Amino acid sequence: MEIKDLKSLVQYNPEKMAKIPVFSSDKMFFDLYALLPGQAQKVHAHEGSDKVYYVLEGEVVVRIGDEEALLVPGMAALARSGEAHGVRNESANPALLLVVMAPRP
Repeated sequence: MEIKDLKSLVQYNPEKMAKIPVFSSDKMFFDLYALLPGQAQKVHAHEGSDKVYYVLEGEVVVRIGDEEALLVPGMAALARSGEAHGVRNESANPALLLVVMAPRP
């Protein structure tokens, strides 16, 4: 059985958004994204894989396709295969997200 304490894995990187691997298999990945104020994930797309962003702490603006929305703790957004997507932290506080992608690209 694999069990991880997510809080102990969190590390913010002052240079760029931190992608922190939690679980990974040949079918999916489960990561933490740690964003300091002003940091972002560049808008991009994955053919054949869906991605879910779930906000644990802070707030982020998520872009999926041509739409943007503010996500706060407890909110999630789905980027389906082929949809351009990304997140950015426009707030004054750090943000922490759970990110799941399947199937793994």
